[in-house]
Amino acid sequence: MMQLKEVLKIKGGLPVTVPASAMVADAIRAMSDHKVGSVIVPNADGSPAGIFTERDVLELCAEGRTDFSRMSIPPCMTCDMTTGKPEDSVSEVLALMTVKRFRHLPVVEDGKMVGMVSIGDLVKAKLDETAQEAKSLRDYIHS
Repeated sequence: MMQLKEVLKIKGGLPVTVPASAMVADAIRAMSDHKVGSVIVPNADGSPAGIFTERDVLELCAEGRTDFSRMSIPPCMTCDMTTGKPEDSVSEVLALMTVKRFRHLPVVEDGKMVGMVSIGDLVKAKLDETAQEAKSLRDYIHS
């Protein structure tokens, strides 16, 4: 069973972060520049203080709050976020993300962020795993 650490090894890279002093416009620019759907706001110790996502931008717009260059990120980010561990299975995390209806999961080890996975990363990992299993079964049948 595939674990998050394997997905992170394939995916590579640390999460895109913005400091707590950032404005919402900075977070939006960072997401656009890195082509990601979320940014993490880290604490001084490297643990995640909060996450700011595309959905947060949409909610701000729906509320008519669009002066992003004057809006501080901390009041707009989600602080009560779910995190994963490198040993968590892809299947379990996919189920959790589906039930709780979120698409980005910071992966934390010993209190420090070691990566970020999106539901797209996990779906791709499951598809790759399923394709490999099918190939192995076909090879077994034909041998």
